[in-house]
Amino acid sequence: MKKRLNGEGNLRKRADGRYEGTVMIGYREDGRRKTISVYGKTQEEARRKMHEALRELEAETEPMPEYTFSEWADIWFDHHCSNITPTTQQSYRYTLTKLKEHFGDYPLMDIIPFDVEVFLKQLREDGYSDSYLTKCRALLYQVFHKAEANDLIVKNPVRFAEKMRLTGPKGRKEAFASEEVKLLLKHLPHDRIGESIKLLLGTGMRTQELLGLERKHIAEDGSYVVIEQAVQQIKGTVKVGQPKSKDSFRTVPVPSGLRKCAVYLRDHAPGKYIWEVGVKDQPCNPSHFRQQFKKAISAIEGVRVLTPHSCRHTYVSQMQALGVDIQTIQSMVGHADTDMTEHYLHVQSPVRQEAAKRFDEAFCVGETE
Repeated sequence: MKKRLNGEGNLRKRADGRYEGTVMIGYREDGRRKTISVYGKTQEEARRKMHEALRELEAETEPMPEYTFSEWADIWFDHHCSNITPTTQQSYRYTLTKLKEHFGDYPLMDIIPFDVEVFLKQLREDGYSDSYLTKCRALLYQVFHKAEANDLIVKNPVRFAEKMRLTGPKGRKEAFASEEVKLLLKHLPHDRIGESIKLLLGTGMRTQELLGLERKHIAEDGSYVVIEQAVQQIKGTVKVGQPKSKDSFRTVPVPSGLRKCAVYLRDHAPGKYIWEVGVKDQPCNPSHFRQQFKKAISAIEGVRVLTPHSCRHTYVSQMQALGVDIQTIQSMVGHADTDMTEHYLHVQSPVRQEAAKRFDEAFCVGETE
């Protein structure tokens, strides 16, 4: 019968009369335990050899490094930044600065859930918004999650910290109403800004994705648009890089009544990109586009002056109202919601085409001039 020695291993008597002690020294690549065996004529001899093996193992094992929060946060960011866009990197750097101001020299393994709660409570008392508190908590969770995965801490303290109660109602994302959409599609001018707004309304593209489009990304008949890059603005400098997330790479079907908008933008591109201002083959600054958007919207009576991003919210809300399932909508707009990704990966092109057709039928875009 096996006997466990205070969690150090197993001791048993063999058929030949000797005692065998088994000591775990780690794990194999497949996750199974890795052990060594020692033998003795008596139980005490085998036990002594087991203890010696454990002492030798402890002497050979290098202790895990003991990082401060700031040290580990910097290591985490250096390894993680290649997975996120420059815009997100800039946001993370700003938030990490605030985290390191509070937790800086704390030993990573000494931070407990109560410390996280105190930090968030202090942010609230200092007047920071609910959204900023949520952002800080989320980033803290990522930093500690990676530390836990690397056995630097026993458990992630953020996971056990109580969440702060929101101080106000959740902000409602503004979107154009159905009647406003019809007015926009009917009265927007037949020029670059007008056709661009129509295309935003009918595809759910992000503004940065529209401004990153080249001629090659638009089908000859305007039936689809390929999203594989987007405009990014880093410290005032505008450049073209990857879309917001891996799920943002997609092919978006264009409703048949709006395909002429896509064709117009491709055929009237001033250079490499469909939107360029001033410098040839250089992407347009999003702030310039917002100014043009506001000017065009303001000229149409009965339509509120919202933001370009409201077109994206409008597309999602209108598609939901038309009965398109949420998995298809998220597939078409390229949301990076990890909870939904596995559900909408199966959405095929015919399903997306049917969704675009419903937009056509609802707003009669095929009859607009």
